[in-house]
Amino acid sequence: MDHFDVVVVGGGINGTGLARDLAGRGWRVLLAERDDLASHTSSASTKLVHGGLRYLETYEFSLVRKALQEREVLLKSAPHLIQPLRFVLPHAPHLRPAWMIRIGLFLYDHLARRELLEGSHGLRLAGSVYGTPLKPEFTRGFVYSDGWVDDARLVVLNAQDAQTRGAEVLTRCAITRAIRGADGWQITLSNGRQLRSRALVNAAGPWAERFLRDHTQSASGQPLPARGLRLVKGSHIVVNQRFTHDHAYIFQNADGRIIFAIPYQQRFTLIGTTDIELPEHEDPPSRAAIDANETAYLCEQASRYLAQPVKPADVLWSYSGVRPLLDEGGSASAVTRDYLLEADAGPGEGGAPLLNVWGGKLTTYRKLAEDGATQLGELLGDARKPWTEGARLPGGDLGAHGVDIDAFAAELQAGHADRDPGSVRRIARAYGSGARDLLAAPRGAEIAPGLFESELRHLVDREWARSAEDVLWRRSKLGLHCTAEQRAAVAAWFDNSH
Repeated sequence: MDHFDVVVVGGGINGTGLARDLAGRGWRVLLAERDDLASHTSSASTKLVHGGLRYLETYEFSLVRKALQEREVLLKSAPHLIQPLRFVLPHAPHLRPAWMIRIGLFLYDHLARRELLEGSHGLRLAGSVYGTPLKPEFTRGFVYSDGWVDDARLVVLNAQDAQTRGAEVLTRCAITRAIRGADGWQITLSNGRQLRSRALVNAAGPWAERFLRDHTQSASGQPLPARGLRLVKGSHIVVNQRFTHDHAYIFQNADGRIIFAIPYQQRFTLIGTTDIELPEHEDPPSRAAIDANETAYLCEQASRYLAQPVKPADVLWSYSGVRPLLDEGGSASAVTRDYLLEADAGPGEGGAPLLNVWGGKLTTYRKLAEDGATQLGELLGDARKPWTEGARLPGGDLGAHGVDIDAFAAELQAGHADRDPGSVRRIARAYGSGARDLLAAPRGAEIAPGLFESELRHLVDREWARSAEDVLWRRSKLGLHCTAEQRAAVAAWFDNSH
């Protein structure tokens, strides 16, 4: 039987972040994910690294400040994957007065130190390239900064770093039973493997409460106490691009919510998100999909601002994820996106440490992992120093280019003049400094446009990819650019290579 210090349940952003942090502190770590990495909530976000401008209205200054601080940390840790993004906020006077927006943006600029991002300012939209895609009644607005991230790849990078630092990462392998004893956990995996672990981390996201209820128990057979979560579905749509500049838009809705319209994959516009509370005991949240009402809502709200209307028939792709939020009452859009870590050594007979991760947002995952790893160290009687704040993620060291991914991509292109510039740019942004080795390797056959066997082998050998879906919709978004026949060719490669 294998022995570990910590077993982590869940291969989303919080689980992989915790596994990375714990492994980097020298703990023996195993992470188990029942599906693919980032196969649910962590690949279904709005792809933003942001403080959450709208949370200022609900006075969540602590959350916003923490997220703004993390925004800078993440931009430095993976400059190939996380880039600055400027947002245009058209002013709709009947929704929020200009003075309120100016105060909010002033706070947003100054709640945390900024080194990489520009501050906010007013903007005359009339006659501006940023006003051209909008209806003519929007003549003034504001511009501010946040960041954009490839969310699923961020999860993979954390898993890679965890593995490099000694963690064992298992995908498509669920924990079917975890029995808590006085001196450790006895754990059974879906492949029949038996483990012993000194501590257990429940980072199962929307399934966190369900995992405790269905798969854990004390040595005496009693279920472990769980906290109720509100499961909120957020859906997004992708349409052909509605503007060609590099800024995103944040649109205020009459219902008090906001949606984003973001330049996406060079040729598209990403619009989202909704907030739809799922019925209690929705079975299962992994089946979350956009419905006709959500599509109509996103189209209607975007069309209130955009000169070219967005219609349901324009939707090329959609995706939905389920966010696990702390149950604090009120509307789904007003519920906090902050996280809660509940660590305990267990009463009486069940003394093995358990850390439950409730809630959280993509931007604060690193801080959540740091806090959680520190708490676990204290429970294990061996507190070890945090280390991730100044550390790069795999591919994040661009050398002399610092955080300038465009300059790095240009250097790669100069050394590979025979490669398509768009493909080189994609590879640079996906793999960062790792792109050098990938581009230097023998390509093999081209399975889909710009996707060669060498990259597929890398994704299988180094990134846990096991299917065409893993590659086309999570490790990349090439599925958006491929025809049905090209997607089928990638699926056939997987069928024939195993």
